[in-house]
Amino acid sequence: MPSLSTLLDTFFYVPGEDIGVLQELVAGTDESIEPVPEEIPEEYLSFRLEGELYAVPIHGVKEIVKVPPLTEVPRAAANLLGVMYLRGEVLPVYDVKVKLRLADKAPVVAGPDAPEPHRGARIIVVQMADGLAGMWVDEVSEVVRLRPSMLELAPPGVGGGERDCVVGLGRRNQQLFILLDIWQVLA
Repeated sequence: MPSLSTLLDTFFYVPGEDIGVLQELVAGTDESIEPVPEEIPEEYLSFRLEGELYAVPIHGVKEIVKVPPLTEVPRAAANLLGVMYLRGEVLPVYDVKVKLRLADKAPVVAGPDAPEPHRGARIIVVQMADGLAGMWVDEVSEVVRLRPSMLELAPPGVGGGERDCVVGLGRRNQQLFILLDIWQVLA
């Protein structure tokens, strides 16, 4: 029985080998093959809110911090949890669950009566037009790379009104990410 390398030698090109038949075959085709554009993936930061996976473009995220003590702001907007101090700057922290209608009202997480935050809770810090702002999330999951072919527009009935911050869906294997416009969520 011949060795495997001997059998494979018939499949590889050897310099000086007659390839005239192959050149005739190629010369007979007049079709040009269009190159397929390479899909450049975009990175998204995924996080959980009420058990669902959400994601925002990573370029919009300045940093992720553990939840510090928050100071409550009297008569503030319904989605403003309070303010936090971060390296010499005071920034507002928002609850996006209210904007997405995952909760009727923001929980009390600021002030002396506030309970300790959940262990996985984080603040995603974002650069807004008028300064830094924070977004409270239940848990930061991972950075995901999604190609354009993995993205879909938001289904009918999801966008518009208070939910116009949902810009689409991203699918990776069996995971579904709800894509948010981070600046619209915090507006």
